[in-house]
Amino acid sequence: MTVSSPQIQPTQVVELSPSYAIPAVLVLAAIPLLLVQVWVASVVALFGLFLMVQAATIRLRFTETDLDVYRSNERIRRFPYREWLNWKIFWQPVPILFYFREVKSIHFLPVLFDASTLRACLEQRCPKA
Repeated sequence: MTVSSPQIQPTQVVELSPSYAIPAVLVLAAIPLLLVQVWVASVVALFGLFLMVQAATIRLRFTETDLDVYRSNERIRRFPYREWLNWKIFWQPVPILFYFREVKSIHFLPVLFDASTLRACLEQRCPKA
């Protein structure tokens, strides 16, 4: 079975929809951990809840020239594609981590958004060499 990537126009601004998969798995994983270690379960559950809030409030928008990060409709960061050296989405069966490297810095983001649209936007706007 093949998974088709969404069709995206190069001039179109694309906002990735949120995905609550990783936060939900962490919160659910904390439940059986309660039987083993309460404090470990609490840390895992709190981290899952933190990621859930981030998924609800943070948005990535792919523009023609930049990846913009928004929180509640306010742009908080801009990453111009011309400064990108490399990118990768880790663990293809279930994407959990998005990495990209700029000229001056490295960034790791949990995949809290639609992974197939993320990949399609990256392949189109910032193709690997």
